[in-house]
Amino acid sequence: MSLPSEQLVLERFMKLSIATAVATIVLKVIAAAVTGSVGFLSDALESGVNLVAAVVGFVAIKIASKPADANHQFGHGKAEYVSALVEGAMIFVAAAMIIYTAIRRLMEPQPLEQPGLGLLLSLVASLLNLGVGLLLVRAGKQHRSATLQADGKHLLTDVWTSVGVLVGIAAVAVTGWLWLDPVIALAVGLNILWTGYKLLKESLSSLLSESLPKEEHAQLDTLLNELEERHDVEFTSRRTVASGRNRLVYLTMDVPGQWTVLHSHTIADRIEDAIDELFPGAEVFIHVEPAGTVHRRILRMP
Repeated sequence: MSLPSEQLVLERFMKLSIATAVATIVLKVIAAAVTGSVGFLSDALESGVNLVAAVVGFVAIKIASKPADANHQFGHGKAEYVSALVEGAMIFVAAAMIIYTAIRRLMEPQPLEQPGLGLLLSLVASLLNLGVGLLLVRAGKQHRSATLQADGKHLLTDVWTSVGVLVGIAAVAVTGWLWLDPVIALAVGLNILWTGYKLLKESLSSLLSESLPKEEHAQLDTLLNELEERHDVEFTSRRTVASGRNRLVYLTMDVPGQWTVLHSHTIADRIEDAIDELFPGAEVFIHVEPAGTVHRRILRMP
């Protein structure tokens, strides 16, 4: 389980994300209001999704930190994946609004006003999203938080969206081609749809008891091979489950038939300690079998 200090760090990052979303919404709404650009409006709507996602993510991180109870005996870690699902759904809603607005503006083009001020405001918002997005992704990887990583990646996607809008609005200001504004908004909407699809796909995969990442599997496999030689045992079944920031490891350990229960238990404790050094806080479940027993399944990590 995560330490309380780590939980506070994650919550602070999510509060930073919420504050960033509020600030960028204000900047982009002002930009849309002063220019009348549907491109800026679509960008502001995506930042609105960022705000909802950040609030949901903050709640999910608090729920995920709760200890195991009678109804959730393996903890609440998967609450973080639920937040990513909500974020994905919100992205689809925002994309639909953007596409609808863009189509209407494409049919009735309108001239832009004060594009320079709008471009400046949007640029400031983009730089803010870039800095916080990079910070959240790095912190998410460090603390193994699906919520932080998803929120950070969404902010970075928003940056690329804003860059496209900035280039497009600048082109409208230079060329006077009013149709470029709604076309840019349509492109933004389609890009957001793709982002939502990827988020939903990743979240659903995680909710279906996805195993640990390949690199962590490789680390665990190397450790278990060393422990087999050191303790004269064999791990005939090796399974893992990622549950938010928590790791679950399930092992079947074959031991010499003449070993006593006490000695087998002592070796199992040493195995658990070794895995805990590799993956601090991981929950390890070891089933002991006498060597030579035919098991119903033999599972190895890829």
